Amino acid sequence: MSTIWKPSVTVAAIIERDQRFLMIEEETPDGIRINQAAGHLDPHESLVQAVIRETLEETAHDFTPTALVGTYLSKFVSPVSSEEVTYLRFAFTGELGQQHEQPLDTGILRTLWMSYQEIVACQERHRSPLVLQCIDDYLRGQRAPLSLLFTHPSILGS
Repeated sequence: MSTIWKPSVTVAAIIERDQRFLMIEEETPDGIRINQAAGHLDPHESLVQAVIRETLEETAHDFTPTALVGTYLSKFVSPVSSEEVTYLRFAFTGELGQQHEQPLDTGILRTLWMSYQEIVACQERHRSPLVLQCIDDYLRGQRAPLSLLFTHPSILGS
């Protein structure tokens, strides 16, 4: 019997204000990296719920998704452990809301507002090649309505 391969599902928030993007600097097993607010889809949540939660945990800001920027498939091989993971990323854009007085998620060092040029200039520090790809697609105006995403109630159960 063969094993069924499954990618790791993640979400990311592409947030722009005054031609700067909200990014996070995080500690990873492979060193300090730059990423969007992003993380794994948890059991019993929709993709939209996941990106709202991850943005709050990693930036201490509310986030209201307004569109899907894209879906992305990428393989990552850790230069430290040689572990291989395939990621299926759903990137959203939307409105940044209220900032809360709460600690950032474990491993998040700080939030940064970065220009496109600053993001391009530090590609060697990106958590994945999808960081820049998602921003490029956002800047090209790539948007899909959230109505394309459907979560069956069986997922949202207890």
